[in-house]
Amino acid sequence: MAKKAFAGIALLATAAVAVSGCAGGGAADADNTIDGEVKGDIKVVTWRTDLVEDGTFEKYAEEFNKEYPDVNVTFEGITDYAGEMQTRMSTTNYGDVIGIPAIQPDQFDQFLEPLGETADFEDTYRFLPPASFEGTQYGIAFGGNSNGVVYNKKVWEEAGVTELPTTEEEWLDALQLIKDNTDAIPLYTNYKDGWPLTQSFGNLGAITNDPDATSNMAEDPAPWTEGKDQYAIDSLLYESVAAGLTEDDPLTTNWEQSKVDLGTGKIAAMTLGSWAISQMQAAAEDNGASADDIGFMAFPANVDGTQYAVIGGDYNLAVSKHSKAKAAAWAWIQWVVEDSGYTETQGMISPVIDKDLPDSLQGFAEAGVELIEINPSAPGKEGLINEVADDSQIDLYGPIYRQKLVDIARGAADGDKESYFAELNERWGASVEKLAG
Repeated sequence: MAKKAFAGIALLATAAVAVSGCAGGGAADADNTIDGEVKGDIKVVTWRTDLVEDGTFEKYAEEFNKEYPDVNVTFEGITDYAGEMQTRMSTTNYGDVIGIPAIQPDQFDQFLEPLGETADFEDTYRFLPPASFEGTQYGIAFGGNSNGVVYNKKVWEEAGVTELPTTEEEWLDALQLIKDNTDAIPLYTNYKDGWPLTQSFGNLGAITNDPDATSNMAEDPAPWTEGKDQYAIDSLLYESVAAGLTEDDPLTTNWEQSKVDLGTGKIAAMTLGSWAISQMQAAAEDNGASADDIGFMAFPANVDGTQYAVIGGDYNLAVSKHSKAKAAAWAWIQWVVEDSGYTETQGMISPVIDKDLPDSLQGFAEAGVELIEINPSAPGKEGLINEVADDSQIDLYGPIYRQKLVDIARGAADGDKESYFAELNERWGASVEKLAG
């Protein structure tokens, strides 16, 4: 099973396709509300298959039961969480506690139990907007991540890289040093698994320090234009591949093995969220290397000398509209977010505002990297970027157009960066004109 905590950063939580299915409430019991008695059976359906398999969630349940002894918690891990949950959401049987899958915000009330007014949560939790609609909150982030690059510090030092890159040019120079002076693969794309290619999209806004980047892209007729975030994100991938600084055969990449290879120094870097740090550290230790070799850097871009990194929530935990134990489900969400220790052990950002940033992001502070959160879209435009993506058939939250970008860069498909970016702009711009113009 893939050990993925990647779903992350807030954009994915409301991605792309609309789900049609059974609307309406849960059990007919009038007392079955989130404010009712905390008792009953609840199933937690999760993308964290690793934490189901290794018993971590069972240990959480044991601790939870010390406070709530009348709740029986069971768990189901799904490897293809995003895909399978889309199918399940067309039924009434999709668990009691779920990570909000790819449903549009205006559909939340069909599938999820409202938790209260968003304003009432703002002093307690970060990362609220993706699980909010028209002032009502439907979910709380399980944890938060920053976006950037996970790298093996030992390899970079052996290559002679003395300063972390803050521009694309410096990035390519550093990867070339790694290629010339070590046996490591400078950048690993994880092309075959696909989803790791989507991780860089979470840097939208970091390149230009634009907290409204998502809203702006939804109405931008040409986001693949030099000087803009999406251009920089995809250009970095293209130029890295075109310069021969990635794996020789992207068709045979392997996510699970890549964690071991980065941890042991066979891979120098991967563009991922900070959620991956703990997994790389564990892979290093399990294979005779040091967890201290694993570092995390900001995306190589800057605004007047300052680097920025976007932080956002992982999947938002929500109560099913059809749960027969809504109070128990809501109690679990609050407990696991605030008291389980999940974010601390995973090296993630707690959604609880009062908690400190994880040690894994202290390097950002040392480098002067400033953290930003993406602002929510204007009322009525919450799903616009998804609608434009759907209409243009550019899978912002998927791997297809990025895999083609890699194929062009490595000479396996026709075209070049300029022609492909022009095609993306043409398709995106036509949809913007139709839907936002």
